[in-house]
Amino acid sequence: MNRVPEAIAAYEQVLSRWPDLPNAWYNLGLLQRQAGRLQAALSSYRKALALGVPAAEEVHLNCSAVHTELRQHEAAERELRTALRLNPAYVPALLNLANRCEDWGRRDEACDLYRRVLALEPKRYEALARLANAQPSFVTRASGDGAEARPMAAAAADRDVSAMVARVRAAIADPAASCAERASLGFALGRLLDERGEYDAAFAAYREANLESRKSAGPQFRSYDRGAQEAFVEELQRVFPPGLPARGVVPVPALQTQPAPIFICGMFRSGSTLAERLLSSHPAVRAGGELGLIPALAAGPLRGFPASMASVSADALARMAGGYAAELSRRWPEAMYVTDKRPDNFLYLGLIKKLFPAAKIVHTTREPLDNCLSIYFLHLDHGMSYALDLPDIGHYYRQYRRVMAHWRALYGEDILDFDYDAFVRNPKPAAERLFGFLGLQWQERYLDAPAGGAIRTASVWQVREPVYQRSSGRARHYQAWLGALERELREEPCSRA
Repeated sequence: MNRVPEAIAAYEQVLSRWPDLPNAWYNLGLLQRQAGRLQAALSSYRKALALGVPAAEEVHLNCSAVHTELRQHEAAERELRTALRLNPAYVPALLNLANRCEDWGRRDEACDLYRRVLALEPKRYEALARLANAQPSFVTRASGDGAEARPMAAAAADRDVSAMVARVRAAIADPAASCAERASLGFALGRLLDERGEYDAAFAAYREANLESRKSAGPQFRSYDRGAQEAFVEELQRVFPPGLPARGVVPVPALQTQPAPIFICGMFRSGSTLAERLLSSHPAVRAGGELGLIPALAAGPLRGFPASMASVSADALARMAGGYAAELSRRWPEAMYVTDKRPDNFLYLGLIKKLFPAAKIVHTTREPLDNCLSIYFLHLDHGMSYALDLPDIGHYYRQYRRVMAHWRALYGEDILDFDYDAFVRNPKPAAERLFGFLGLQWQERYLDAPAGGAIRTASVWQVREPVYQRSSGRARHYQAWLGALERELREEPCSRA
């Protein structure tokens, strides 16, 4: 019945009288995690383990999930390895550990773990899709260690890709594969074919993958609503009208926050992870990743955003700003700066500037066709329903341009366009400009800094490779398929009656 507080109270009452019930401790831990009481959940799981709860590997898996939510990454990995010592064939722990190895850039270990999963469950097709995506790029594998080695390396790489392509195609053709699995496999197949230069076949694979992704959402799937998106953008323009002062439109008390946030936003697949990686090479900056704190404010205390901004008080905004700052401080207590690179924060820049009037915004940009195509080629959450159709992506992109033009008119001095294509062509001047904008001292060695820490993004492997230009100008390979997208991008946005 989802009456979680009552269920917790009932288990606590039972355990106060009969404290030696391991399953009751386990169930209490599940409920405490659901209620956000993470430390209490860990304590309950520990008591269940001490009392000999059955299937202890499952408890360690749950403990790992809690430690991950607490950003205690080493502890999370220890729990998974403990689960696998108890049961080496426990597939959920193998998958979670493989995913963690991906996040931390340990490619070989991740691939080995996915292979172990597939040896135990050959039809675990999500693992096959992850294995295919975790393979080094064809260019990386074919490079070899010298001129003589390159032809042999290229031939070996081509054989590897051919074998994986055949394996993925066979899985897609399996009637037992679910729509979700076919979608994941299809996106992986598209990547493999793209790298081989088989662009027509790659586009066909991506198109089918997007169709399967739409099917996998089921009857509750909500298609992209162009009218609703246009209305939302116009409401933003109304609530944050031109002529406002460039800073602090509501008298929120200035917060001396440490760590201070650096907001990185733009379209998905426009280079936000690359910008964050570059900035986090500076010793004063920590990579926060795609934080959901700003969208959570819009969906929670500011429900009905942006219209709700008309009635929110300065005190309420100050409390929200304080809560955001406190959360950064809790997660990164020693940092001076933390990046918040949630791409769709571009929708909330008016709110961000009310919460943090001095906030600096790094706006990542990219050639529009390349950007839109890269979105179409990625398996994104169904909530981003525009991503499943190229013309819809083009429409969303036009609305994004309208929003950013509006924010520039209001806060232009605090917004820097970080051009992905310019950076990959000539990294140094683009990087110097970025660091100068943020008042951070620039050193050329930051360009060569490895991607440290966990990267939980679709760009996990690309970001860990050296800077490359293969994605810049990618759309030229797919020109025959982009007519509708190009027409959509050329359309002038119309005002609604």
